[in-house]
Amino acid sequence: MLDIKNKESLEKYSSAISLSDMEIFIFPELMFSLVLANIMSPIIWKWKDDPWFKNINRMNLNKKLQRIKQFIMNQYDFNLDLDTWGLTTKEKELKRFEEFIDLDTLKQSNALFGYEGDKYYFDIDIRKHFGLDKYTTDSIPYWKTETIDAMNAFHLKEGYHKGAGECVSLSTLYYAALFIIGGLPMEDIYMVATPLHSQNFVDVGTGLITNNRRLVTKNMWFNGTEISMKARRAIENEQITFISNNLGYVHRIYKEATMPKDVYLGFKEKITNYLETDVDYPTIASFLRDSGSKQVCFQFEHDFLGKKQYIEAEKVFPYEHGSPYLIGTSTQNKLLEEIDSMEFYQEPIEGRINLKDIETAFKKSGLKVRELQSKPEVLDSIVKKTCNKEKDLIDDLIDFCKVDPQIPEIKDKTFVPTKPIILSNNMTREAIIEHLETRREDSEVVDLAFLAYREIKGKPYLKAFMKASLERNPVTIVGTENMSIDEAFNYLDNLGKVSVYSDNRLAQPDEVWNFSTGDGLEKGIALLDIARSRDLESWLETVPGSVKIVVDNVNYEFMANKYVDICKEDSNI
Repeated sequence: MLDIKNKESLEKYSSAISLSDMEIFIFPELMFSLVLANIMSPIIWKWKDDPWFKNINRMNLNKKLQRIKQFIMNQYDFNLDLDTWGLTTKEKELKRFEEFIDLDTLKQSNALFGYEGDKYYFDIDIRKHFGLDKYTTDSIPYWKTETIDAMNAFHLKEGYHKGAGECVSLSTLYYAALFIIGGLPMEDIYMVATPLHSQNFVDVGTGLITNNRRLVTKNMWFNGTEISMKARRAIENEQITFISNNLGYVHRIYKEATMPKDVYLGFKEKITNYLETDVDYPTIASFLRDSGSKQVCFQFEHDFLGKKQYIEAEKVFPYEHGSPYLIGTSTQNKLLEEIDSMEFYQEPIEGRINLKDIETAFKKSGLKVRELQSKPEVLDSIVKKTCNKEKDLIDDLIDFCKVDPQIPEIKDKTFVPTKPIILSNNMTREAIIEHLETRREDSEVVDLAFLAYREIKGKPYLKAFMKASLERNPVTIVGTENMSIDEAFNYLDNLGKVSVYSDNRLAQPDEVWNFSTGDGLEKGIALLDIARSRDLESWLETVPGSVKIVVDNVNYEFMANKYVDICKEDSNI
């Protein structure tokens, strides 16, 4: 499938090695290729032997999911450090992809080239939010998506105590884990990529979303807590760039879609239902929990020693912190009982809505948000009579109860039939790899997955690997800029001797640098990368057991356990 004479083909296949966020944005098929690479890796399969997952097959689905979530939270940190993979420039990336996409199109859907989402992202100053303000406006992070092998290797990096990864890494990890450990069918999981975030929608029950390390159920989405409101930000404020799973993808800027149309429409219906809730008293309480400014319109009524007492809503909500009791639940009265009676008034507070009336009217209303949209007078009559402090209260409540996802439109898209990638949950890792090998000829996604997996077999794939190695490892170049070639060789030679990838799979130079370890073959490619960045005449060749790098007629040699047949000509890209 790889045609090294075709620029787009070589660019795409080499991108399966480097896996930057930009590359996945340009080549969305890489998203599921990374999932397959994680499934082929032995790492998640080893989780099955961890005591944490003992008897998991006997657990109900909810408990399985919670087990997986907690394991991921315990084992991995969210990492978005700009210095991890280094920096590139807008100019360099635009030149690289100029034949595939133009700047105006990029600005519509990519945060690094001008897209800032809705008002929220303008308010927080997106460059400052990500730490980019300390660099020139042309500088952008070379955000790389980590394989599960690289995620695990973060514990070797100074300052880290466990694995780590950015949002795309965590979403593809979750996808693989839900399949391998949770036993979920692949087609029930949808990866949802926005310009600034990546998460998964999982079609179980009323639906759930994986958000970085966490799981967000529908109830959690609408509970108004700080964590939940952070989880809502991307879908609330951003366009969704593409949807992807084992059946294909639909991308905002590409006219061709590979996911079957009926599957995509089914996804749209499911996520729309997930993002909408009934307007009842618990929902109104959650809305007020999130919207502190709206609390000034309300008061609580509480019976104490046979008498009614009243207290401002904004005084009550802070009592939830550290308490097992919550407003809007059956424990609300217990929360009110914890508040000193001196905080209460003996008469209703003028100009405030009594939440007792709201509770009575809406406790089990079953009122759909669409009904509230068409008949705002249902609540409006109560609000307008009592509170004029927040004129947008009803509109904001409707926005809280119903998020309209900005998913790609399909009216102008052509749905291209593709052969789906179907793996059953009872297959072993070995059986999966064997099956995927048979699909390399008829599925580009599968073929790309083996490069993301870092299996380098055959000269065309070596060409793609070397292209990524010698063009896209800025952190290695910056890290050695004050070293001579001799010093760089000695530094690399003194690092750990074991690759972060098992078997004969290969790490990139920046992974050797970041994790301070690598096989001699990987170190040799890293040294070649450093030499080439200085425009020094250099080349590399291998024999079983060692790798030789020649830089300006000086020979350097690393002992190597891994072996890929590389000759002098293969050093040229």
